[in-house]
Amino acid sequence: MVIVGAGFGGLNAAQSLARAPVQITVIDRQNFHTFQPLLYQVATAGLSPGEIAAPIRSILRSHKNIEVLMAEVTGFDLNRRTVQTSDFDIPYDYLIVAAGAGHSYFGHDEWEPYAPGLKTIEDALEIRRRVLLAFELAERQAAAGQSATPLNFVVVGGGPTGVELAGTLAEIARHALAHEFRSIDPARTHILLIEGGPRVLPAYAEDLSRSAQEQLNRLGVEVRTSTMVTQIEPGAVFAGNTPLPATVILWAAGVAASQLGKQLGVPIDRAGRVLVYPDLSIPGHPEVFVIGDLAAAKNENGKMLPGVAPVAIQQGRFVADLIRKELQTRGAPPFSRFSREGGEVDSSRVGGPSFASSAKGGDFDSRPVFHYWDKGSLATIGRAAAVAEFGRIHISGFIAWLAWLFVHILFLIGFRNRLLVFIQWAWSYVTYERGARLITGGTTLPGWKPAPEVRGPAPTTDSSPKEIQPSVTP
Repeated sequence: MVIVGAGFGGLNAAQSLARAPVQITVIDRQNFHTFQPLLYQVATAGLSPGEIAAPIRSILRSHKNIEVLMAEVTGFDLNRRTVQTSDFDIPYDYLIVAAGAGHSYFGHDEWEPYAPGLKTIEDALEIRRRVLLAFELAERQAAAGQSATPLNFVVVGGGPTGVELAGTLAEIARHALAHEFRSIDPARTHILLIEGGPRVLPAYAEDLSRSAQEQLNRLGVEVRTSTMVTQIEPGAVFAGNTPLPATVILWAAGVAASQLGKQLGVPIDRAGRVLVYPDLSIPGHPEVFVIGDLAAAKNENGKMLPGVAPVAIQQGRFVADLIRKELQTRGAPPFSRFSREGGEVDSSRVGGPSFASSAKGGDFDSRPVFHYWDKGSLATIGRAAAVAEFGRIHISGFIAWLAWLFVHILFLIGFRNRLLVFIQWAWSYVTYERGARLITGGTTLPGWKPAPEVRGPAPTTDSSPKEIQPSVTP
């Protein structure tokens, strides 16, 4: 069995199958699992990368039937049942594809260098670099006696990620950095959140959206709804024909499924998500499952399931349970790489009657249907500011924030990470400190326009010899 991707879905599927009579290979292009809901904390210098990530091998080391490979998956051969990597092919009997999603710039990929998104540790570190560097460049410019460039941060997208980024940036500017600069006032930083729809947090109830916007306003964030971004250039975001100055631009507006969805050769939707059956398998291949952000799965009411961690976790466990029960009732799948007698299958039989044909009128018709249990939604806005939706129960403010803290610490992988994050958050709450304010990488900022160079007086036309005075450096 092969699992592609060690995100929430893939990791939970592997752990749920750890005691099943199956050999599992987990493939990921990184050697670590990232707790994506807290990426914005790394991007805003609240946490370090190691506090929200853990090595995949360390997580799965106690399961002897699981092998971990760090490799780049390039495609699939569904007829031969192999996963293709850049180095070799890996055969499978069952396949779970949980490759996740990335950024979508709605056909304007040229915007990405000027407006980074937030999906990976690398993205978070780049955002952190740009945010902190903007303050440093402004301070240096002002200290040189030049007119300081106004700092304008623009966040595009009013979903949970955009709201979290905007609110936390406001806290950084008005509290964490308030007394650390001598030539500029960080509190004068302008933070703008742009949302194309009529309200922020559109997936939440309207009263929670209103509450979220009010909490953002109290933090000093300007919110513009029903505003479409038409162009992004170095140092500017265009809303229609109106340019908005932007020292730093952050993208939180669009998500596109992994390109591996297209490699499966089955129908996909406009966002690149694979159209799956109710049991999360793909058409014609009941041995192949797609879960998480890559799957276009619907609930009982025909509404598309959101691309959030709880959905991926429940899907991973559901598929694992389904596979385990099928192995218990039938043993090895029909025409698997290993026959029921234990010998390897003749390769000439591959491509003949397969799993798909066995599904017609067979036991696969009776497979259970995936049902998502929505336990609620949480979105943090800033210090003691959040919204929570638990069915008909809607909570805003401090209580919602406490619920958000508890849930995210609970789902972090590893006791060490939970303890470190709890200590960091407690210290930050008391002192407003953000302890991971390190600028790594380059020291250039797209769109930064330094003040004109200060030139000395023009040379005199007097050609008479002058006495040379030694210069003194104070």
